[in-house]
Amino acid sequence: MAGKTIKIRQIGSPIRRPKEQRAILTGLGLGKMHREVELVDTPEVRGMIRKLPHMVEVIEG
Repeated sequence: MAGKTIKIRQIGSPIRRPKEQRAILTGLGLGKMHREVELVDTPEVRGMIRKLPHMVEVIEG
C-alpha cells in the first residue's frame, strides 16, 4: 500500500489557534514549528492540508 508520498512542513504555531486546528496538526503528525513529516498522498491528507494553509506547506522534491 506504499503509494505516492507527500512531505509537509509546519510553518505556523499552534498557540492561540482553535482546538480543531491543533487536532488536525496532531493528526498530521506535527505540533512543533519547522517539523517535517512524510505521509501517503491521500484525499484525506490533502483535505487536512487545505484546512491549514496558513500553518503548513507542501515541500516539493
